[in-house]
Amino acid sequence: MRLRKMATAMVAVGSILAVSACSGGDGGSGEGDSFKIGISQLVQHPALDAASKGFKKSFDDAGVEVEWDEQNAQGEQANATSIAQNFANEDLDLVLAVATPAAQAAAQAITNQPVLFTAVTDAKEAGLVDSNDKPGANVTGTSDLNPVEEQLKLVKDVKPDAKTVGIVYSSGEVNSQVQVDLAKKAAEGLGVKIKEATIANSGELAQAVDSLGKVDAYYVPTDNNVVSAVSTMVQAAEKNKALLVGSEAGQVESGAAITRGIDYTKLGEQTGQMALKILQDGKKPAEMPVETSSDLELVVNPKAAKAQGVEIPQDLIDEADNVIE
Repeated sequence: MRLRKMATAMVAVGSILAVSACSGGDGGSGEGDSFKIGISQLVQHPALDAASKGFKKSFDDAGVEVEWDEQNAQGEQANATSIAQNFANEDLDLVLAVATPAAQAAAQAITNQPVLFTAVTDAKEAGLVDSNDKPGANVTGTSDLNPVEEQLKLVKDVKPDAKTVGIVYSSGEVNSQVQVDLAKKAAEGLGVKIKEATIANSGELAQAVDSLGKVDAYYVPTDNNVVSAVSTMVQAAEKNKALLVGSEAGQVESGAAITRGIDYTKLGEQTGQMALKILQDGKKPAEMPVETSSDLELVVNPKAAKAQGVEIPQDLIDEADNVIE
């Protein structure tokens, strides 16, 4: 009997020590911390994949142990909503939402845990924060607002005689509309006309591109439905001999000719640093301004450009941070 009591006591002590180790103590030291984090990613494509990877890298670099619960909505809003609702009922320390629809679902369903977003163009316009400077609730994160004017200017830099630029975007993504509005404004000063078409899902992309008719170039915004099927845009650009300008490096790697955009891995890392401040330093999302990235990269793909009937000027190749061979 006495032996059994001693064994029971030892088990109890071991359990207490294990709980203490997992709790990370007071959460301020960093070393030895352990957390459980959910990631809701809207769809799989290079930019969003890179953002998620960068977010996780921040924890690896800090030596912080994390139990990850990674979910992908496969581009379906209903799935994003279901993931968010499940996360709300789990014992998570923090949730990362990757892309606007995933962030909107998380913000609506999750009120008791910190929620960070990344790859969101305009958080206020999307209804995620009260303002970008003072989010006001449990949600904040990083914006991937593109330098749309600089990207559209690449059309004239590569193809000076271009007069029309086609853009396909999702009617249900508010951030895509923001980018199209910026493109229209930029087009006025560049002497080009924007032709646009909308889709509800990636399966409609080919038909939407055809509906644009003859254009001199296409511009791909950071629209999740379009980017997840960017090969369709590449095929159209090659078939119609129209320059394809992307909005991030992954699109150029997939066959766009050129972009000047942000590095999504670094954006994810930046979001991870925000998460560490929340989890380790006790920062409140409500008081953490939405952050942006000013680290732009010029990425060119001469082979893709040639297939689209154009040649990238040598000065742009010389300036490029990355030349896709």
